[in-house]
Amino acid sequence: MVDSWKVQWFNQPMKNILAGIVVALALIPEAIAFSIIAGVDPMIGLYAAFIIATVTAIVGGRPAMISGATGAVALVVTPLVKEHGVEYLFAATILMGLIQLVLGILKVGRLMKFIPQSVMIGFVNALGIMIFLSQIEHIFNISIATYIYVIITLLIVYIVPRFFKAIPAPLIAIILLTALYMFTGANVHTVGDLGTIKQALPHFIIPQVPYTLETLQVILPFSVSMAIVGLVESLLTAKIVDEFTNTYSSKNKESRGQGIANIITGFFGGMGGCAMIGQSVINVKSGATSRLSTLTAGIVLIFMIIVLGDLVVQIPMPILAGIMVMVSIGTVDWHSFKYVKNAPKTDAFVMILTVIIVLMTHNLAIGVIVGVVFSALFFATKISNVNVTTETFDETLHVYFEGQIFFVSIDSMMNQIDFNVDHSVIELDFNHAHLWDDSAVNAIDTIVQKFEANHNTVYVKKLNSDSRKIISELSQINHNQLI
Repeated sequence: MVDSWKVQWFNQPMKNILAGIVVALALIPEAIAFSIIAGVDPMIGLYAAFIIATVTAIVGGRPAMISGATGAVALVVTPLVKEHGVEYLFAATILMGLIQLVLGILKVGRLMKFIPQSVMIGFVNALGIMIFLSQIEHIFNISIATYIYVIITLLIVYIVPRFFKAIPAPLIAIILLTALYMFTGANVHTVGDLGTIKQALPHFIIPQVPYTLETLQVILPFSVSMAIVGLVESLLTAKIVDEFTNTYSSKNKESRGQGIANIITGFFGGMGGCAMIGQSVINVKSGATSRLSTLTAGIVLIFMIIVLGDLVVQIPMPILAGIMVMVSIGTVDWHSFKYVKNAPKTDAFVMILTVIIVLMTHNLAIGVIVGVVFSALFFATKISNVNVTTETFDETLHVYFEGQIFFVSIDSMMNQIDFNVDHSVIELDFNHAHLWDDSAVNAIDTIVQKFEANHNTVYVKKLNSDSRKIISELSQINHNQLI
């Protein structure tokens, strides 16, 4: 336990601290931008980024993952802020955290195993595309100097790691090019152009809303939506970081950690948030492996706001945009083109559909849910082929069933049976079949009844233990007929 604690916190401390500094700088424009999307003061997003990153570093399940204010959650709460104001946002955020905490206690992380690889690939690709598209406004149609800063940033981030890895290349780009901007005064947009940064710490608040059933009816739909969107994005991000680092993390602990972080955020004047895939990738690519990187990101973020606010607002946006472009390139799974060509058509379709839905809705959770639903439908279709064959010997008609019998496969199964048999002994053989649901039981009852209507004697034989159990519980068949 002690060794695990040391690894999670103090493995390669300097590398993790430097990675956290890079992430902190990248968090600032994102938090401000998401605040604008939600229609709230930029400080609400910055406070959320600080609190959520710091809290999840301590109680989250995935070391080196970055959480904070996110666009997915911001999009959900925009109507709430517009119609009811920011105090209702704080209340909804607290309730969101409570819902996530309960889901974590109920071990919602187990649901991750139901997300197929095709959906994961689509999720990652959509994310890479969204990260790139979100940077376009900071790059194009601004000035020649903006293009130059972006190009130099891309070159630094791409080339420097090949020769020097002691300091993360994105941090080198930020320091050098910000100093260049402060010296030359180039015509570029800066962090300060996105919103005003107030040099003040967050403080404890109680949301000023009526504590009535009516208020609960207002915030509950938003809280549930935020909780689900936040958990889906967080757990998928955790899974991606698992794969990047070849390590395992507790998804249930992460769910509880996200809930605790959002509860605290709401009480300190922040908006809801979740894991941030872009910043998490920056963190891991910068060499982060431990919780120290996430804690550093949160602490450095608030330090920069309080102490270095005047310097932070002068960081040119094209530098941060260039870093995010490199992140988007590294996020996209470039083997997807080969995957589309070689994978089963249904899997390729699900991957592409996931990407399209995410890009259309700008909501990663919706894309994942749609992808999972279609994957389930295709899977059900694939396994719904039940083969029925017949053979007569010893004056007995043997009907053999082979396959998975459930609500999808019943029609095709029934169409293969010839009920024009009378005054015979019939044995329904399920040695190579499995009954899954009440629809399957009802279908067997129907088969038996139809044969018996023609004065046949019917027996059901060779059911496996699970199929026999569901038959004994739900079927109308006489137990003497089970052999």
